[in-house]
Amino acid sequence: MWAAIDDQRERTADMLERLTDEQWEHPSLCDGWTVRHVAAHLTLQQSGFRDVAAFLAQHPGLLRSVTLNRSIHDSAVVQSQLPTEEVVGRIRGMIGSRRHNFFVTPLETLCDILVHSQDIAMPLGIELAMAPAACETAATRRWDTRRSWMSAVFRRLPLDDYRLVATDTGWTRGHGPTVEGPIGALLLLLTGRAAALDRLTGPGAETLRGALDAGR
Repeated sequence: MWAAIDDQRERTADMLERLTDEQWEHPSLCDGWTVRHVAAHLTLQQSGFRDVAAFLAQHPGLLRSVTLNRSIHDSAVVQSQLPTEEVVGRIRGMIGSRRHNFFVTPLETLCDILVHSQDIAMPLGIELAMAPAACETAATRRWDTRRSWMSAVFRRLPLDDYRLVATDTGWTRGHGPTVEGPIGALLLLLTGRAAALDRLTGPGAETLRGALDAGR
């Protein structure tokens, strides 16, 4: 798993190094987040308890964040003040590290780097590869924890009544109208990225797209 995390960190750092100043300020797939915010968030993937305490002591205003999502957003905004080169350097510097945030497992670290790398790439029209096996592992984790606090940070899409089928691996979950496509797109769907529907097909994909459009 750590090899997959390292590979995606390297791909992400390589991509970020090639971005223009304008692209760094482009909106990402995360509502209210720019590419810079997402990249800065990825520098915070290996915070131990003492690291978090020190970060909060340095930025006490973060203690006023009233929800987990707000806290994550605000910390990314603070971290985004780092120079661009340092953001890239910190992501690249984590390659080979086996540390992860103290309140989650390495599975969350894997999911984080896979999904957030696409949060950056997709709005910029960049095709950034993801290993199908790594996406399968992350998708299984997101499916298994979809009703737990670990999924509270994701937009909850109504996926329980659909059958999700990966066309590039043997992964499948659920029952109902079929939503099929690459496992990477299914992972994005499981983490609340409705934009992934552009990469998915099947009767379930059309039904889900209609339901989401009606709910806007």
